[in-house]
Amino acid sequence: MSNPDEKQSEAGRIGRWMEQNDRLAQLLGMRLESVAPGSCSVSMVVTADMLNAVGLTHGGVTYSLADFAFAIASNSHGTVAVALTAQMSYPAASRCGDRLIAKARENNRGSKTGLYSIEVKTGEGRLVGLFSGTVFRRGDPIGEWMDRAGRQ
Repeated sequence: MSNPDEKQSEAGRIGRWMEQNDRLAQLLGMRLESVAPGSCSVSMVVTADMLNAVGLTHGGVTYSLADFAFAIASNSHGTVAVALTAQMSYPAASRCGDRLIAKARENNRGSKTGLYSIEVKTGEGRLVGLFSGTVFRRGDPIGEWMDRAGRQ
């Protein structure tokens, strides 16, 4: 697939499929805002059920949003990619009612691995999470998973 329009169309199809089939993303109300080969934007609104004991957004919630963006961006090329490593920093806190937006970008794409960075910001632009992750590209087409899910 060498045509940029075909690559964009395929990335969109993969992103929508992942949004519809990722159970944790659905549970937390995550929404795919945009996707392109190697990048995406995902959002969610922090609810009271997502707060820690001191009334701030639980770090696991922010991490999950970044991880979902990581998954979509790394799989958007059509080959199954799974996380090898990931780390997250939390430079500021978010709170109930905040809209969080995770923007993923591909820093390096090799035949077997890929390096991604994801910034999580509030709707006002305050950085609340900085995620870095490396994936392993297994080699199997994600389309096989999409077809399999369609038959179930």
